[in-house]
Amino acid sequence: MSRAWQSMADELARWRDAGRSVEFWWRDDDATRSVPALERLLALASRSAVPLALAVVPEAAQGAWLGELGPGSSLLQHGFDHRSRASGDEKKTEFPAAEPPASALARLASGREKLSALGGSRALGVLAPPWNRVAHELLPRLPEAGLRGLSRYGARRSARAAPGILEINTHVDLVAWKAGRGFIGEDAALELARRHLAARRAGEADPREPTGLLTHHAVHDEAAWEFLERFFEVTRREPGVRWRDAAELFAGGSAP
Repeated sequence: MSRAWQSMADELARWRDAGRSVEFWWRDDDATRSVPALERLLALASRSAVPLALAVVPEAAQGAWLGELGPGSSLLQHGFDHRSRASGDEKKTEFPAAEPPASALARLASGREKLSALGGSRALGVLAPPWNRVAHELLPRLPEAGLRGLSRYGARRSARAAPGILEINTHVDLVAWKAGRGFIGEDAALELARRHLAARRAGEADPREPTGLLTHHAVHDEAAWEFLERFFEVTRREPGVRWRDAAELFAGGSAP
C-alpha cells in the first residue's frame, strides 16, 4: 500500500474510532449526449454501485438516455449553455454579476424545464454552475427558476447558500486543468479527499457536508479511469463508509 493510500486508510480509521461514519458523493460535469466516455461512466457507476449525479448542460442535452439511467443516478443542471459571459479580467462564468438577473433566471428556467421533460423526477432542480461560479446576487432568486439546490467546488461556508437553497459541494477534482488536463495523480487526489475529511473531523469544515468527488468523463485519461475503479472498490469495502445519493442529499439530508 502506498503512503497516500495508507494516509487515507488512517483517516477513515480515525472516523471509525470516533464512532462516526464517512459520507462521500459523486458529481460528474458536462454531460450532453450519449458518447463512449459517458457510457463508460454509467457502466462504472452501475458496476461499482455508487450513486452518480450527472451535471447536464440543458441546451445541448439530447437523447433518450436521460430517462433511462440506472438506480441512484440523478440529474443536476449545469447552467444552461455553458458559455462564458465574463468580461475583462473576470474569471469564466456563465452567470456574471453584470448580467441582469432576469436574463439569467429566464435562461435557467428554460433549462430546468428541458431537463425535467427529458429526465423526469431524476432532474433534481439543483444548479451546478459551469466553472463552479455564479453571481452571489443571483443565489436568493434561484427558486424563481425552479431551483432549490446548489453545488460548487470547495468546502461550503453554510448549508444554505441563500434562503431555500441547500448547498452541497465537491472537493476532489480529478483533472489537472492548468497542467495538460490529465489526471492529477493518485497521490494528489487522495490527499484532497483526506484533507477534506480531516477538516470535517476537526470541525474546520462543515462536518455535515459529504466529501464530494468531481469528475469530467469527456476528458478522463486511462489513469483517471483506473483511479476511479480503485477508489470505489476500496471505499465501498471500508466499514463505516457510505456513498450518498444526490436525491437524498438535496431532499434535505445535509441541511441544518
